[in-house]
Amino acid sequence: MNFDLKRPCANCPFRTDIRPFLHPERAREICDAMLLGDESFWCHKTIDYSEASEGSTNRKTQHCAGALILLEKLNRPNQLMRIAERIRCYDRTQLDMAAPVFEAPEAFIDACRRQDAAASRRRIARLRSRGVSVFEREDEQ
Repeated sequence: MNFDLKRPCANCPFRTDIRPFLHPERAREICDAMLLGDESFWCHKTIDYSEASEGSTNRKTQHCAGALILLEKLNRPNQLMRIAERIRCYDRTQLDMAAPVFEAPEAFIDACRRQDAAASRRRIARLRSRGVSVFEREDEQ
């Protein structure tokens, strides 16, 4: 696994300057894995999604820069980050700490929750504009 990325990619889920696209449950799952499970989070652009691997890592896989920055902001580098730093495969001083990345996992999860709620409101508005009652009881249909 590699630690070559220094700033988050254009559609990194940890960016604060783009519309959140993860379900809040998935955002919490990722944060819990990183902070409670001491796991790494890999850049989606470097995961092998071919039919044979179905989302596996390989020798070209990179650690997600957004996740690195978030963990460093929290002063909570995971075990792999600490080991990679000791063997000089990772240098935290090279990260773009000014990149638009959430300051805390709660902010990340809350942003996903707000976006999910907004998307639900938009779906309901679209249905209503077509004359569909979204709150009809099944026995009244």
